[in-house]
Amino acid sequence: MDTGWIQVFVLTLAECVAPPGKTVCQEQQVQYQFVEREECETVLQQLVEYSAGSENVIVDERRSSCLPTTIERQVFASVDEANAQLEDTEGWGELNARRTPDGEADASKAETAHQQRLASLPACEDVNRRPPCKVGQIIVEEDAREELEVWKRNQ
Repeated sequence: MDTGWIQVFVLTLAECVAPPGKTVCQEQQVQYQFVEREECETVLQQLVEYSAGSENVIVDERRSSCLPTTIERQVFASVDEANAQLEDTEGWGELNARRTPDGEADASKAETAHQQRLASLPACEDVNRRPPCKVGQIIVEEDAREELEVWKRNQ
């Protein structure tokens, strides 16, 4: 197993999010990595469209972008070598696409499950953005985190 440099596309999403019931938002940036530029740009467009309907999220489109970069990662000479090296890794192969004899990849179980769930969900604009719903190929889930009060000491 060697290490090598691979090209990825980094989606940087600059947004300002206001907690429920507040009128002041906090700026934040989140980043996601994609192997293909088209996927990155599609997700950026879908996230911008989804946030346009949100009352407490503003996406700064001028600072949000998909930019190419390189990252150093483990590289393998073949799928067989990767499988041999990573077989002890928890969850390895669950998202791995199976290959047909002509080398074309079949849809993985996760992709199939995603597409089935996507087909069963209503579009977010049809249900007043009440999750679970979908925007394009993105499934919007309800926030399952518990609300925590943040206390700050006055100094």
